[in-house]
Amino acid sequence: MTLPEEEKALALKIAGEMVLSDDPSIVMRKWREKFSISQAQLAKKLGLSSSVISDYESGRRNNPGVQFVRRFIQTLFEIDEKNGKNLAHRMLESPSLSEHGILDIGEFPIPVSIRRFNRAVSGQVLTCQDSVRKVRGYTVIDNDIAVTKLSPWGFLRTFGKNVERALVFTNIRSEKAPMLALRFSLLKPTVLVYHLFAPGELDVKLAESDSVTLIYSKAKDTKALLRSLRKLQAGVTGEK
Repeated sequence: MTLPEEEKALALKIAGEMVLSDDPSIVMRKWREKFSISQAQLAKKLGLSSSVISDYESGRRNNPGVQFVRRFIQTLFEIDEKNGKNLAHRMLESPSLSEHGILDIGEFPIPVSIRRFNRAVSGQVLTCQDSVRKVRGYTVIDNDIAVTKLSPWGFLRTFGKNVERALVFTNIRSEKAPMLALRFSLLKPTVLVYHLFAPGELDVKLAESDSVTLIYSKAKDTKALLRSLRKLQAGVTGEK
Protein backbone atom coordinates (compact mmCIF):
# COMPACT_ATOMS: atom_id res chain seq x y z
CA MET A 1 0.00 0.00 0.00
CA THR A 2 1.45 3.34 -1.09
CA LEU A 3 0.45 6.31 1.04
CA PRO A 4 0.21 9.95 -0.11
CA GLU A 5 2.95 12.20 1.30
CA GLU A 6 0.73 13.76 3.96
CA GLU A 7 -0.38 10.34 5.19
CA LYS A 8 3.21 9.13 5.22
CA ALA A 9 3.90 11.94 7.69
CA LEU A 10 1.11 10.67 9.94
CA ALA A 11 2.42 7.10 9.61
CA LEU A 12 5.87 8.29 10.68
CA LYS A 13 4.33 10.06 13.64
CA ILE A 14 2.66 6.85 14.80
CA ALA A 15 5.86 4.86 14.26
CA GLY A 16 7.91 7.43 16.14
CA GLU A 17 5.58 7.40 19.13
CA MET A 18 5.59 3.60 19.28
CA VAL A 19 9.34 3.19 18.89
CA LEU A 20 10.34 5.96 21.28
CA SER A 21 7.67 5.41 23.92
CA ASP A 22 8.50 3.81 27.27
CA ASP A 23 5.20 1.94 26.97
CA PRO A 24 4.36 1.12 23.31
CA SER A 25 1.25 -0.80 24.40
CA ILE A 26 -0.45 2.47 25.42
CA VAL A 27 0.49 4.11 22.11
CA MET A 28 -0.77 1.12 20.14
CA ARG A 29 -4.17 1.22 21.84
CA LYS A 30 -4.40 5.00 21.49
CA TRP A 31 -3.95 4.92 17.71
CA ARG A 32 -6.22 1.92 17.19
CA GLU A 33 -8.96 3.77 19.04
CA LYS A 34 -8.28 7.03 17.18
CA PHE A 35 -8.92 5.14 13.95
CA SER A 36 -12.09 3.65 15.54
CA ILE A 37 -10.88 0.12 14.82
CA SER A 38 -11.83 -2.73 17.13
CA GLN A 39 -9.34 -5.30 18.38
CA ALA A 40 -11.26 -7.93 16.40
CA GLN A 41 -11.04 -5.90 13.15
CA LEU A 42 -7.34 -5.29 13.60
CA ALA A 43 -6.61 -8.89 14.52
CA LYS A 44 -8.52 -10.27 11.53
CA LYS A 45 -6.69 -7.99 9.09
CA LEU A 46 -3.33 -8.93 10.62
CA GLY A 47 -4.19 -12.63 10.60
CA LEU A 48 -3.93 -12.86 14.39
CA SER A 49 -6.31 -13.69 17.22
CA SER A 50 -7.96 -10.90 19.20
CA SER A 51 -6.19 -12.17 22.30
CA VAL A 52 -2.79 -11.39 20.73
CA ILE A 53 -3.80 -7.76 20.18
CA SER A 54 -5.20 -7.61 23.70
CA ASP A 55 -1.94 -8.98 25.08
CA TYR A 56 0.07 -6.34 23.20
CA GLU A 57 -2.15 -3.50 24.40
CA SER A 58 -2.11 -4.69 28.00
CA GLY A 59 1.66 -5.11 28.04
CA ARG A 60 1.44 -8.87 28.60
CA ARG A 61 3.52 -9.43 25.46
CA ASN A 62 7.00 -8.10 24.85
CA ASN A 63 7.25 -4.77 23.04
CA PRO A 64 6.41 -5.20 19.34
CA GLY A 65 9.32 -5.39 16.92
CA VAL A 66 9.90 -3.12 13.94
CA GLN A 67 8.20 -5.50 11.48
CA PHE A 68 5.07 -5.69 13.62
CA VAL A 69 4.97 -1.91 14.03
CA ARG A 70 5.14 -1.54 10.24
CA ARG A 71 2.34 -4.07 9.70
CA PHE A 72 0.24 -2.49 12.46
CA ILE A 73 0.46 0.99 10.94
CA GLN A 74 -0.16 -0.25 7.41
CA THR A 75 -3.25 -2.10 8.61
CA LEU A 76 -4.63 1.01 10.31
CA PHE A 77 -4.49 2.88 7.02
CA GLU A 78 -5.85 -0.02 4.98
CA ILE A 79 -8.92 -0.28 7.20
CA ASP A 80 -9.34 3.49 7.28
CA GLU A 81 -9.14 3.63 3.48
CA LYS A 82 -12.16 1.35 3.30
CA ASN A 83 -13.91 3.78 5.62
CA GLY A 84 -13.23 6.75 3.31
CA LYS A 85 -10.01 7.91 5.00
CA ASN A 86 -12.02 10.23 7.23
CA LEU A 87 -9.94 9.68 10.34
CA ALA A 88 -6.54 9.92 8.64
CA HIS A 89 -7.47 13.26 7.10
CA ARG A 90 -8.82 14.62 10.38
CA MET A 91 -5.71 13.71 12.32
CA LEU A 92 -3.14 15.19 9.97
CA GLU A 93 -1.39 18.09 11.67
CA SER A 94 1.65 20.26 11.07
CA PRO A 95 2.83 22.12 14.17
CA SER A 96 5.19 25.04 13.80
CA LEU A 97 8.72 23.66 13.89
CA SER A 98 10.27 26.89 15.13
CA GLU A 99 8.16 26.74 18.29
CA HIS A 100 9.90 23.47 19.10
CA GLY A 101 13.43 24.69 18.51
CA ILE A 102 13.92 23.63 14.89
CA LEU A 103 15.41 26.67 13.16
CA ASP A 104 15.99 25.33 9.66
CA ILE A 105 15.83 22.12 7.61
CA GLY A 106 17.59 21.80 4.27
CA GLU A 107 18.11 18.99 1.75
CA PHE A 108 21.03 18.88 -0.68
CA PRO A 109 20.39 18.11 -4.39
CA ILE A 110 23.39 15.75 -4.26
CA PRO A 111 25.34 14.34 -1.29
CA VAL A 112 27.93 16.67 0.23
CA SER A 113 31.25 15.48 1.62
CA ILE A 114 31.85 16.02 5.30
CA ARG A 115 34.95 18.01 4.41
CA ARG A 116 32.89 20.48 2.40
CA PHE A 117 30.17 20.60 5.04
CA ASN A 118 32.76 21.21 7.74
CA ARG A 119 34.12 24.22 5.84
CA ALA A 120 30.61 25.66 5.58
CA VAL A 121 30.13 25.61 9.35
CA SER A 122 33.68 26.81 10.11
CA GLY A 123 34.17 23.60 12.01
CA GLN A 124 36.71 21.22 13.44
CA VAL A 125 36.11 17.50 12.90
CA LEU A 126 36.67 15.60 16.14
CA THR A 127 35.59 12.03 15.35
CA CYS A 128 35.12 9.64 12.42
CA GLN A 129 37.22 11.66 9.98
CA ASP A 130 36.24 9.49 7.00
CA SER A 131 36.66 11.31 3.69
CA VAL A 132 34.14 8.97 2.04
CA ARG A 133 31.20 9.83 4.30
CA LYS A 134 28.64 12.31 2.98
CA VAL A 135 25.48 14.06 4.13
CA ARG A 136 22.26 14.64 2.21
CA GLY A 137 20.81 17.41 4.34
CA TYR A 138 20.99 19.35 7.58
CA THR A 139 18.77 20.44 10.45
CA VAL A 140 19.60 23.36 12.75
CA ILE A 141 18.18 23.06 16.26
CA ASP A 142 18.09 25.46 19.23
CA ASN A 143 19.10 22.96 21.88
CA ASP A 144 17.79 24.97 24.84
CA ILE A 145 14.28 25.08 23.37
CA ALA A 146 14.29 21.56 21.93
CA VAL A 147 15.10 19.78 25.19
CA THR A 148 11.90 21.09 26.78
CA LYS A 149 9.49 21.36 23.84
CA LEU A 150 10.51 18.82 21.19
CA SER A 151 8.34 15.69 21.31
CA PRO A 152 9.48 12.25 20.10
CA TRP A 153 7.56 12.89 16.88
CA GLY A 154 9.18 16.30 16.55
CA PHE A 155 12.60 14.73 17.01
CA LEU A 156 11.91 12.32 14.15
CA ARG A 157 11.05 15.30 11.97
CA THR A 158 14.53 16.72 12.54
CA PHE A 159 15.79 14.00 10.21
CA GLY A 160 13.87 15.52 7.30
CA LYS A 161 13.79 13.17 4.31
CA ASN A 162 16.67 10.93 5.38
CA VAL A 163 19.00 10.05 8.25
CA GLU A 164 22.18 10.71 6.26
CA ARG A 165 22.27 14.26 7.50
CA ALA A 166 23.86 16.67 9.92
CA LEU A 167 22.06 17.72 13.08
CA VAL A 168 23.42 21.14 14.03
CA PHE A 169 22.78 22.23 17.62
CA THR A 170 23.06 25.84 18.78
CA ASN A 171 22.53 27.41 22.21
CA ILE A 172 23.94 24.39 24.05
CA ARG A 173 24.27 24.25 27.81
CA SER A 174 26.70 21.86 29.45
CA GLU A 175 24.04 19.93 31.35
CA LYS A 176 21.98 19.37 28.19
CA ALA A 177 24.56 18.11 25.70
CA PRO A 178 22.93 16.77 22.48
CA MET A 179 25.14 13.67 22.30
CA LEU A 180 23.76 12.43 25.61
CA ALA A 181 20.18 12.76 24.35
CA LEU A 182 21.02 10.98 21.09
CA ARG A 183 22.21 7.95 23.04
CA PHE A 184 18.54 7.09 23.66
CA SER A 185 17.47 7.54 20.04
CA LEU A 186 17.16 4.67 17.57
CA LEU A 187 18.06 7.08 14.78
CA LYS A 188 21.58 8.49 14.56
CA PRO A 189 22.70 11.31 12.24
CA THR A 190 25.79 10.96 10.10
CA VAL A 191 27.10 14.24 11.51
CA LEU A 192 26.47 16.01 14.81
CA VAL A 193 27.54 19.65 15.14
CA TYR A 194 28.06 21.56 18.38
CA HIS A 195 27.93 25.28 17.60
CA LEU A 196 30.07 27.50 19.83
CA PHE A 197 30.22 24.86 22.53
CA ALA A 198 33.26 22.62 22.70
CA PRO A 199 32.27 18.94 23.08
CA GLY A 200 33.59 17.30 26.22
CA GLU A 201 35.55 14.08 26.46
CA LEU A 202 32.38 12.06 27.10
CA ASP A 203 30.66 13.55 24.03
CA VAL A 204 33.62 12.56 21.87
CA LYS A 205 33.67 9.01 23.23
CA LEU A 206 29.92 8.58 22.72
CA ALA A 207 30.13 9.91 19.16
CA GLU A 208 32.95 7.50 18.35
CA SER A 209 30.96 4.64 19.86
CA ASP A 210 27.95 5.46 17.66
CA SER A 211 30.09 6.13 14.55
CA VAL A 212 28.85 9.72 14.41
CA THR A 213 31.10 12.41 12.97
CA LEU A 214 31.28 15.07 15.67
CA ILE A 215 32.11 18.63 14.62
CA TYR A 216 32.82 21.70 16.73
CA SER A 217 31.54 24.73 14.80
CA LYS A 218 33.09 28.15 15.42
CA ALA A 219 30.72 30.08 13.13
CA LYS A 220 30.34 33.63 14.46
CA ASP A 221 26.71 33.30 15.55
CA THR A 222 23.50 31.46 14.67
CA LYS A 223 22.60 33.88 11.87
CA ALA A 224 25.99 33.40 10.26
CA LEU A 225 25.66 29.64 10.62
CA LEU A 226 22.23 29.56 8.97
CA ARG A 227 23.39 31.89 6.20
CA SER A 228 26.38 29.69 5.42
CA LEU A 229 24.34 26.48 5.35
CA ARG A 230 21.72 27.99 3.05
CA LYS A 231 24.50 29.22 0.77
CA LEU A 232 25.96 25.71 0.69
CA GLN A 233 22.55 24.24 -0.15
CA ALA A 234 22.04 26.72 -2.99
CA GLY A 235 25.52 26.12 -4.37
CA VAL A 236 25.55 22.33 -4.36
CA THR A 237 25.72 21.50 -8.05
CA GLY A 238 28.85 19.36 -7.84
CA GLU A 239 31.30 18.19 -5.21
CA LYS A 240 34.45 20.20 -4.64
